Amino acid sequence: MTKPVVLIAEELSPATIDALGPDFDVRYVDGTERPALLSALADANAVLIRSATKIDAEAIAAAPVLKVVARAGVGLDNVDIKTATTAGVMVVNAPTSNIISAAELTVGHILSLARRIPAAHASLAEGRWKRSAYTGTELFEKTVGIIGLGRIGALIAARLQAFGVTVVAYDPYVTPARAQQLGVTLLELDNLLATSDFVTIHMPKTPETTGMIGAEQFRLMKPTAYVVNVARGGLIDEEALHAALTTGEIAGAGLDVFTSEPPAPDGTAFPLLSLPNVVVTPHLGASTDEAQEKAGVSVAKSVKLALEGDLVPDAVNVAGGVIDPFVRPGIALVEQLGQFFTGLAHSALTSLDIEVRGELAAYDVSVYRLAALKGILANVVSENVSYVNAPLFAEQRGIETRLIVEAESPLYRNITILRGTLADGSVLTVAGTLAGTRMVPKVVGINGYEIEVPIERHHLVMRYADRPGIVAIYGQKLGDAGINIAGLQVAQADSSGRALSVLTVDSPVPEELLEDMRDSVGADLFRRIEVTED
Repeated sequence: MTKPVVLIAEELSPATIDALGPDFDVRYVDGTERPALLSALADANAVLIRSATKIDAEAIAAAPVLKVVARAGVGLDNVDIKTATTAGVMVVNAPTSNIISAAELTVGHILSLARRIPAAHASLAEGRWKRSAYTGTELFEKTVGIIGLGRIGALIAARLQAFGVTVVAYDPYVTPARAQQLGVTLLELDNLLATSDFVTIHMPKTPETTGMIGAEQFRLMKPTAYVVNVARGGLIDEEALHAALTTGEIAGAGLDVFTSEPPAPDGTAFPLLSLPNVVVTPHLGASTDEAQEKAGVSVAKSVKLALEGDLVPDAVNVAGGVIDPFVRPGIALVEQLGQFFTGLAHSALTSLDIEVRGELAAYDVSVYRLAALKGILANVVSENVSYVNAPLFAEQRGIETRLIVEAESPLYRNITILRGTLADGSVLTVAGTLAGTRMVPKVVGINGYEIEVPIERHHLVMRYADRPGIVAIYGQKLGDAGINIAGLQVAQADSSGRALSVLTVDSPVPEELLEDMRDSVGADLFRRIEVTED
């Protein structure tokens, strides 16, 4: 019997090869040599890569028997996931391989800032003995603010508590019960910034979080405070950070990631690097021997499972079971409904019912639970969320889920409803369906309001007291800003006299325009919702 071919396209640890075992035909190729890679992929059932090898549509087309692409690391920028999924190729990575390394590097930056270690080292290396010039500060009895209390944030909290610090956190998607388990006090972001001596950010990079620490936030911080970013470049506004550091608004910063990497690729000066109160490292969050070995061993195990037809814990696209063709089209819809749900939620989710009604009741729709959680958590956690690891993230956040399947569906052939209870006790519902022969994904209900709006990239949802002229007001403001309304539906006012408008627009709406529109229509609910495709 012919052994499955596993192609190693980049240098991996001996432990990775050992983890594969003897049941595979292991071959090697330099993944950066394109012709050689494409030729070697012709017989490959699996390919293991790091960051240098590009597995794009051309590479996937050259691999007719390929079943799995395994990235020994976290990032997947060099893998065309959409094309791989279309081709039935599983994509796996090692999302937990670097979390300890990233957490430890964060603590290292905090200590380096507190005790001015890099500057003191540089001074002594140049022959100067200037002890008084590098007087530092103790962590003991200081307050550390963690923005984003996911797995890395939780690890940092546990490690810093040994220093006798008070740990506070901002994460709108973590319940107070979960924070209490971690020994952390949840605060609003402004309060965290105002009270913390050290601030470290661990959020996913989305349109909403990009630049979330800027000039306004630095003005709230203590002049003795330090900020650290080992998560994603761009979460901190670098120009605002430079200004805050040079004017004394804050005491210092530790940076491992940058908006552009390397930060000065053309050799020009990068202003932050010249400041004496900045500690920088060149994106070393995952750069430890242990993290690299964990990543290799993890994906090797995933490759074995995939080629044996088993469930793969770290698959980032649909995998792990047989999905009926009648069920499959709804997966993307349910994931998009999850994103819509998160966009509407105003506090942490504590429980979620996924109700599937109609003809789908006759099928196994358990994958819809995974899709709903993946959509809800995609812009909530900093890690890559997959259909398999989404339940783990939900469990970590104390989110209880139920899948409810009913044949009765009076209005639609099939409908999926996400009904969630939030931390403040309120209930949020979002319903959707696939409409017509083209199976267009649509939102057909929000909190009892009946609508029928195709799901697109950019949406605005607003609720207001129903009165003449409201549509003209927000239509004029969007028009003046050059933003086209691609679709619009107004749901009839409820018993309280409030109507709901759902708009599809062709481009993102700036924050300042959102505030102006909210005030102009007197909305008690106003949300900008971005829906992305995997």
